[in-house]
Amino acid sequence: MKFCKKYQEYMEHQEKKLPGVGFKKLKKILKKCRKDFQSQKDINGVHNVQICPDHCPVCDGSFFPSLLKEMSDVVGCFNERAQKLLELHLASGFRKYVIWFKGKLQGNQNHVALIQEGKDLVTYALINAIAIRKILKKYDKIHYSKQGQAFKSQAQSMHIEILQSPWLCELMAFHINLKETKVKSRKAPALFEGCSLALKDGKPSLTCELFDSVKLDVDLTCSICLDTVFDPVALTCGHIFCYMCACSAASVTIVDGLKATEPKEKCPLCRAARVYEGAVHLEELSILLSRSCHEYWEQRLQTERVERIRQAKEHWESQCRAFVGV
Repeated sequence: MKFCKKYQEYMEHQEKKLPGVGFKKLKKILKKCRKDFQSQKDINGVHNVQICPDHCPVCDGSFFPSLLKEMSDVVGCFNERAQKLLELHLASGFRKYVIWFKGKLQGNQNHVALIQEGKDLVTYALINAIAIRKILKKYDKIHYSKQGQAFKSQAQSMHIEILQSPWLCELMAFHINLKETKVKSRKAPALFEGCSLALKDGKPSLTCELFDSVKLDVDLTCSICLDTVFDPVALTCGHIFCYMCACSAASVTIVDGLKATEPKEKCPLCRAARVYEGAVHLEELSILLSRSCHEYWEQRLQTERVERIRQAKEHWESQCRAFVGV
């Protein structure tokens, strides 16, 4: 079965109407572009030109804007649903009751049901990622260009590349955490096949092999302190750091938090601006690392506690001095 048909069937069988990539529509746009350009070549008698004009009205005016909006809708939907799922999993008894009371919790949401919902979310993310990759490859093939790959880089800089989402990393940690609970004995459905936390020379990384040759490797070493991430936080560009290291890079204290970061501050790795305000605290990943690297985690916990107390003390002393006008 061709991927286009497979994708259409998958999207049509979703219980809820979810945003997706207009794969069939985009293919029609590319087909029209190819026909129009071929007709133009025949009229002019030019047969050796093999590329689309620099400013193709079909591509520039409809293909890329449509795909951009669809990618934004897909990643927005995925992030929202993943956040709600993980919020429910991490909720305490009273908080879970509050979520149920608000209507977020419906039916018997036991661990098996949570895993199934996580699996559905991951499938949704991956099949859309593959659809985007295939349609951009088709664009480059038709136009003998690399504009499709350039567009993919642009999408990454706009934080709408779904495989770049920090919630995908959280779902991976969520899966491994649930495997270590009583669900393991119930033969619960697997969320990922081959998903694991690997330790190489004492440095952990999340590894997951997915269908259609998609492989995710998430390095869990903070590029600032060069150690395993502690109290990890993901910036909107997708890079992961220790929370305290991220605050230091953003020139804010842990008391103020990352939301107080100036928009001009950039990611220490990719140098993208405006990536701190929407940072995601990776709580599932934090739980996983605290279990897997227990001795290291306890040492960092003691060290960070001292530093947090010091920063908090300095903050309130400065606030008191400012209040009395000293």
